[in-house]
Amino acid sequence: MKTTNRLINEKSPYLLQHADNPVDWYPWGNEAFEKAQIEDKPIFLSIGYSTCHWCHVMAHESFEDEKTARLMNETFISIKVDREERPDIDGIYMSVCQMLTGSGGWPLTIIMTPDKKPFFAGTYFPKENRFGRPGLKEIINGIKELWYNKRAELLKSADEISAAVKSLFSSEDAKELNETVLDKTFEQLKSRFEPDFGGFGSVPKFPTPHNLSFLLRYWKRTNNIAALQMVEKTLIEMRKGGIFDQIGFGFHRYSTDKKWLVPHFEKMLYDQALICNAYIDAFLVTKNVEFKKTAKDILDYVIRDMTSPFGGFYSAEDADSEGEEGKFYLWKVKEIRDILNNEETELAVKIFDIQENGNWFDKVHSEYNNTNILHLAKSFDDLSIELNINKNVLVQKVGNIRQKLFDVRNKRIHPDKDDKILTDWNALMISTFCKAAQAFNENVYINVAENGIKFILSHLTDKKGNLLHRYRNNDASIPGLLDDYSFIINAFIDLYETTFNENYLEKAIEFNDYLVNNYFDNKKGGFFFTPVKGEKLLVRQKEIYDGAIPSGNSIALMNLLRLNRLTGNDKYEILASKTARAFSNKLYNSPSSFTQALCALDFAFGSSFEIVIAGEKNSSEVRNMLETIRKIFIPSKVILLNDPDSEKIRKLSTFISEQGKINGKTAVYICRNFSCNLPVTEVDKLRKLLN
Repeated sequence: MKTTNRLINEKSPYLLQHADNPVDWYPWGNEAFEKAQIEDKPIFLSIGYSTCHWCHVMAHESFEDEKTARLMNETFISIKVDREERPDIDGIYMSVCQMLTGSGGWPLTIIMTPDKKPFFAGTYFPKENRFGRPGLKEIINGIKELWYNKRAELLKSADEISAAVKSLFSSEDAKELNETVLDKTFEQLKSRFEPDFGGFGSVPKFPTPHNLSFLLRYWKRTNNIAALQMVEKTLIEMRKGGIFDQIGFGFHRYSTDKKWLVPHFEKMLYDQALICNAYIDAFLVTKNVEFKKTAKDILDYVIRDMTSPFGGFYSAEDADSEGEEGKFYLWKVKEIRDILNNEETELAVKIFDIQENGNWFDKVHSEYNNTNILHLAKSFDDLSIELNINKNVLVQKVGNIRQKLFDVRNKRIHPDKDDKILTDWNALMISTFCKAAQAFNENVYINVAENGIKFILSHLTDKKGNLLHRYRNNDASIPGLLDDYSFIINAFIDLYETTFNENYLEKAIEFNDYLVNNYFDNKKGGFFFTPVKGEKLLVRQKEIYDGAIPSGNSIALMNLLRLNRLTGNDKYEILASKTARAFSNKLYNSPSSFTQALCALDFAFGSSFEIVIAGEKNSSEVRNMLETIRKIFIPSKVILLNDPDSEKIRKLSTFISEQGKINGKTAVYICRNFSCNLPVTEVDKLRKLLN
C-alpha cells in the first residue's frame, strides 16, 4: 500500500501527481521552512506544472525511486511548487536559474538555504550521470558534502546570488522614448525572422503571438509590407503544421523543428487565447478566410474541451498519454485505412502527408517513428489546383475525413487535463472571445465571455471583492497577482466594448484603482508583481518581459492608455507615462523582447482614435455603425456608446455628454490624436472617414 506525503491535501493537479512519491514533499509554506531551520537542512525546491513532459520524466526517474528519495529526505527539506499556481515564486527562482546557467525551463531545480537564498540551480537532471549531464544523486551527495564541510562558502555564495537577483528587478535611470523604438523593434524582429517557414529565431520555435500583434500594428502605422508578410507567412505555416491539431483543433505549445511539424504536444489555455487574437487581427487586415477559420477552430476547441460546466476555462492538456508523449495525436497508416474508405484514404495521404514509415523523425530514438503527425502538405488553394478539385468541395471532403478520424481518436485514452482555473489565463480567454464576437459578429462568443467573467466574479474573489488566483474543486485561494488584475481589467474593457454594458467599464475602473493602490511603485513607476502587503519573498519582482504570456506591466500600460481615452481622466495617462519610463532602458536596448509593451507604446505615440456612437444600444442604426467599424483593423482605438437612456456612461465618461444624436439620427464622432472630425450619420460616410 502506497503512503502519501503532505501534498495529498493540496488542490493543484501537479502537486497531487507527487503526493504518493517516497520523497517527503512539503507544499510551499512556513511549515517547511521552520522544519529546515530546526533540522539544519537546505531546501530542495522543485517547480513544474502538470502538463510538463520533462517534469514527468524526472518524477518517474528520481522522485518515485526509493533510493533517490531516501537520499533526498536525509539531505533536504523538499518543497514542490506548481508554477501556474505560484508564478511569483517561479519568476524569482527562474531568474536565478537563468542568471547562473544561462538558460531556464521546467522542471526547475533550486537548492537554497532555509531563509530562501539560492545557491544552486538547474532544470531537469537524470537520476545518474548521463552524457556529461550530472545525475541528481551525484548532485545531492555533492551538496551534502558542501553543506556540512564548506557551509561558509555556500552561504557567501547564496548572499551574493540573492543580491544579484535583487539588482535584476531594481529600477533604472529613466529615459524618454520616442517612435524610433518601434522602428528598432521591427528591425530586430526582421533580423530574427525565419523566411522559409515563418516564426522567429531557431528551434525550438515558439509562436510568440505578441510579436505578430506588434508587426500588424507596425504595418498599420508605416504601411511597411514586409511587416505584414512576416505575419502572414508565420500564421499560414503554423496552421499547416503539426503544431496545430488538424483533427481536434487548438495549438500545441511549441515546435521542436523549424517547419512547425513536430510539436511539444501539451496544449495551454493562454496559447489558444493569444494565438487566436493574432489570427483574428490578421483576418481583419487581409480578409483571408483561412485566418478566420483557424480562429474559429481554436475557439471551438476551447468551448468543447477547455470550458467547465460553470463557465471557467481549464488550464491545460498534457503532452503525454499512456506514458508516451504525443501518443494521443499520432497515426499509423493502417489505422487510417481501417477508418476511411479507399478514396478518402488516398486523399488523406496527400492532404496530410502520411507516410508508410512515418512522416517525422524521432530525435529521442534517432529513427522515423512509424507514426504520422497530421499536417497540411500544402495550402487548400494549391491542393485544389494540384488535385483538380473545387476548393469548396475539397474542404468539405477533408472535413468529413477529419470528423471520422476525430470520432475514432476521441475513443483513445486522452491526455490528462489540468482542470484548475486561473484568473489571469481566464481573463486572456475572455478577451479573445470578445474580440472574436466583434470581428465575426457572433453572439455565441459573447455568451461564452460573459459566462467566463461571471465565474471569476462569483468564484475567484474574496469577501472584499479582491481577486484570487486559483480555483479547483470548490476551493479558491492565493491572493491575486499583477497578471490577474491587469488581465482582468483588460477583459472588462473588452467586454464593455463588445456589449456596451457600462457595469463592465465601471468594474475595469474599480479594479484598476485597486491595482494602482496596492501594486504601483510610487517611487520609480511600474507595477510590482505582488501586492504591498503580500508574502515576503526573496525579492519583490517588477518585470516587463513578454515571454510566453505578456507581462502584467505591458497589459497594465495598455489598460491605462485605454482608460484614459475612455474616461478622459488624465491620471491614467500620467501613470502610463511613469510605467513606460520605469522600463525605458530595457525597452530601448532590446525592444523585441517586450513586443506587448511596444504595442502599448504604439498606441501612446498615436495615432489613436476615440470613437463615440450616439444612439440607442439595440437599434439597427447603432448595429450598422458598429459592424462598419469592426470590419476594419484599427488597433489603437476605443469605442464608447452614448445611449440616451444611460446616465451611468455619462458619469464614467463625462466628455461624451455633448456628443449626442443629430436631428434624431444615430451619430458617430471620431477624434484622432486629440483632434475631432465632424460627426457623421451615414454608414457610407463613416466607412470613408475610417479608411
